[in-house]
Amino acid sequence: MGSNFLRDTVGRSWWVVLLFGIFSVLFGIMGVINPLAAGAGLTWAIGLLALAEGITGLIGAFGKNAGVNRGWMILYAVISIIFGVLALMNPLSMATSIAAVMGIWFVVSGVMRIIWAIRVRKEIDNEWMLILSGLLGIILGVMLVMAPLAGVFVGAIWIAVGALFYGALQIWAAFKMRKLSPSA
Repeated sequence: MGSNFLRDTVGRSWWVVLLFGIFSVLFGIMGVINPLAAGAGLTWAIGLLALAEGITGLIGAFGKNAGVNRGWMILYAVISIIFGVLALMNPLSMATSIAAVMGIWFVVSGVMRIIWAIRVRKEIDNEWMLILSGLLGIILGVMLVMAPLAGVFVGAIWIAVGALFYGALQIWAAFKMRKLSPSA
């Protein structure tokens, strides 16, 4: 029963994998054609998730077994709700804000990497690689802070291209799985 049952089950579900692949390819095409809309759409979806998580967290904070400090849980829930509402109301603006915050993070982490490389230069070889990665992080961060909309644009294109490849692989796998179907 084992391998034939598994083979038949996988073979019967080929169409689900095909649908995932088709939707992924369609999203990828949309993202390549209009990356800002794709970035806004992703931010909107993340905002919806943040809102749901914030509401759930707020409800959970008043339960008997919250698992964490109630005050921290409420703070986290309120921040999630605020982010979620802002992302739903103006997703492109939130996407550019996220890109700008990421830029600041890249600058700070780049500086920290350079400082760390200088401090441990006697204990490690090729510390220049850490310094170079820190400099590249600073450059990327400055670029994101100066032009966050461009960061959203480029990020959305990368995600779209990834979705195209993922979708193509899913479609290919679906047709391979279809051959396993008992009715094929």
